[in-house]
Amino acid sequence: MKKEENIIVGISIGDLNGIGGEIMLKTFADSRMLEFCTPVIFASIKVMTFLKNHFNIDVNLNGINRTNQILQKKINVLNVWNDPVKIEFGKEDLKIGEYAIKSLEAATQALKKDEIDVLVTAPINKHNIQSDSFKFPGHTNYLAQELQGNSLMLMVANNLRVGLITDHVPVKDVANQITPDLIKEKIETVYQSLQKDFRINKPKIAVLGINPHTGDNGVIGNEDDDVLRPTLKEIKDSGKLVYGPYAADSFFGSNNYSNFDAIIASYHDQGLIPFKTLSFGQGVNFTAGLNKIRTSPDHGTAFEIAGKNEADHSSFKEAVYKAIEIFKNRNEYTSITQNPLKFNQKKI
Repeated sequence: MKKEENIIVGISIGDLNGIGGEIMLKTFADSRMLEFCTPVIFASIKVMTFLKNHFNIDVNLNGINRTNQILQKKINVLNVWNDPVKIEFGKEDLKIGEYAIKSLEAATQALKKDEIDVLVTAPINKHNIQSDSFKFPGHTNYLAQELQGNSLMLMVANNLRVGLITDHVPVKDVANQITPDLIKEKIETVYQSLQKDFRINKPKIAVLGINPHTGDNGVIGNEDDDVLRPTLKEIKDSGKLVYGPYAADSFFGSNNYSNFDAIIASYHDQGLIPFKTLSFGQGVNFTAGLNKIRTSPDHGTAFEIAGKNEADHSSFKEAVYKAIEIFKNRNEYTSITQNPLKFNQKKI
């Protein structure tokens, strides 16, 4: 396991016309961040110097062309491209989308090759990244293809963790996509992640219903009774502490969520609206279930304030912290499970 100060945090630049560059520079303007991690921004030194000067952020940037040139405890900028880029804050631009994907692809390749330890992604615009070669609705779907494992979007803020059975799926398609196999897969992914990544030995998980009031005995849909309930019973009978389905409308308002290590929502807005209401600005999007670690802030490109030096970098900083924490937890879990006797002897 690498020492904490040697953890290399790869960062994809996101949409250059958004707030991504601003929040990452503000994060590492605090020199204390460099005491326990080494950032590598996948972009170009010209672009990052422009952003540094535009926002008047006092940081020193170390331009490199290869990952073997990374300097510890420096803000490294790996040149993914050298051509000039026209940045127009707040504007959706297809060319800027191409640079966002170049950055993401380069950072992902470095992650796969263990040239960086974790990946933190800045926000992208899901429309301007679309092309013949890139047809993904977001980071999670792309990384699911590039990395190993079963991916799941897990939103994290302190002890609040919200996962999704379906993520970027139109609401009209949600019920048809929720099958017993998918439910089992997603719950297993969350369960394993809670153990490996969050050091929770016996996780307690709540699952929210598909329909309003979990169907009201078939009055408002049969999916909860026909699909969700029997599947959850089967999982619980196997020994896992999985409960539900719970009616989503009252679950968070009653503070019931605090009784569980994770909550699994049936679809995107069912889980993310209450999560962001409770934790906006402090939350982190973690892609659970993959063999590599990726986090991101809990917000988008924020075109409306881009370039104005008004962006709050708290969530991005939390994403860096969380990636490092999960990296350490996962390595420790691997060490314990591979040689439990040796670990127990150390504890005595």
